Amino acid sequence: MNFHNYFSGVTQPVQSCVVGSGGFGRSFLAQSLRVPLMQCRVAVDLDAAIVVQAMRDVGIPADRIRICETPESARSAWEEGCYIASSNLAHVAGLPLDIVLEATGSPEAGARHAKIALDAGLHLAMVSKEADSVIGPGLAHLGRARDRVVTPVDGDQPSLLIGLITWAESLGFEIICAGKASEYDFVFDPASGSLTSNGVTIAAPELEAYWTMEPGRAQAVVAARSRVADQLPQRTVPDFCEMLVAANSTGFGPDLPDMHAPILRTAEIPETLRPRAEGGLLHRDGVLEVFHCLRKPDEISFAGGVFVVVRCHDQPSWELLAGKGHVVSADRKTALIFLSRHLLGLEAATSIIEAAGLGVSSGAVQPRPVLDLVARTTRDFPAGTVLTMGGHHHSIDDVTPMLVKAAPLGDRTPVPFYLMANQRLRRDVKCGEVICYGDVEIESAATLLEMRKYQDSVFFDQSEDSSS
Repeated sequence: MNFHNYFSGVTQPVQSCVVGSGGFGRSFLAQSLRVPLMQCRVAVDLDAAIVVQAMRDVGIPADRIRICETPESARSAWEEGCYIASSNLAHVAGLPLDIVLEATGSPEAGARHAKIALDAGLHLAMVSKEADSVIGPGLAHLGRARDRVVTPVDGDQPSLLIGLITWAESLGFEIICAGKASEYDFVFDPASGSLTSNGVTIAAPELEAYWTMEPGRAQAVVAARSRVADQLPQRTVPDFCEMLVAANSTGFGPDLPDMHAPILRTAEIPETLRPRAEGGLLHRDGVLEVFHCLRKPDEISFAGGVFVVVRCHDQPSWELLAGKGHVVSADRKTALIFLSRHLLGLEAATSIIEAAGLGVSSGAVQPRPVLDLVARTTRDFPAGTVLTMGGHHHSIDDVTPMLVKAAPLGDRTPVPFYLMANQRLRRDVKCGEVICYGDVEIESAATLLEMRKYQDSVFFDQSEDSSS
């Protein structure tokens, strides 16, 4: 695609506001200074001083930044051509903006900001997959009712994977498996026998014996690698959350509720992520999966990229492509096509311009709730326990993520992971049980809960049990 041609109808720069100035928001601010068809002069965070520092860090002169905590001061600063920092989206939502990019990572704040943006007549880009996983299709439906676009963003894996899947489908490829690499590679150093991921190093000399995967041994080798690396996290909530967002736009789903999450070298993917009848791991075709990229220190990373494994119907063509370096299985039955990148806010502008300039989402035209991200306990939880969300991965201790068929809220329906985050249990939940909606007192997630009930009313037959 020629992006200059694609965006040729956009004649004025899209005016954007980013909410959240962490890693994604900061990189978006930095790149916005260089994008001809987009500007970002407005940013919001819990403390406006955090925004000021982020703006200064990316090179915006301090004398051009204004802290604005009223709509009037924001309007005045806008008319002066200044950059605006605020602690409240409502203070700046009335400016002549086109789109809000929600990047806080907070489930409730994400829902609240999304609602403010749509109520203000603005387009919405959802970076916060935590909120998107609970109410994404509902937000998209509300946006369409107001003639506004709700979109995921390029730069994050869900949008990139949706793009790769739909590209492959448009070209007639038969997709066996689609997915992403986990955020951190598993790096094996044969000299020391150590295995490192996300700054944690363990002794794993035994891994050398499982470095090569012979045809037909995928299940055994994957199980052995998982055992050797059992001190390292192999299933993290963000990976499952991102797969859910992609599922709601593509209709794909996981092979298993907790996925296989294999540790694989890149060249092994087309041999492994295919049906068991062909020597792979999968029980069926057309599934979503996450893998951990296994490599040596001097080998290239998959960098949290996205992929599809496709069927090789025309073997002479794939023989040719294999000769040119494409990753094809030894029997030439399956092949890997991948994008080994996600550049966070540095490439988000394509989705922002597309949404506000062309009225097109990077996701589905009408996403539907295909999956829910839920949690199974790994210990007994007594009533009164607060399910505290924390850490870089926005996880909850002593629960493990699962992807299940989406369903409306009901007393014995599994509760969405980020709807229960930071809420209190109203009754005991035993080890190994899935936490249900009726198990949780949801008191401090007003907008998220309101929007989830709206989503349920749009997409599910309310004759089903949906007691609140």
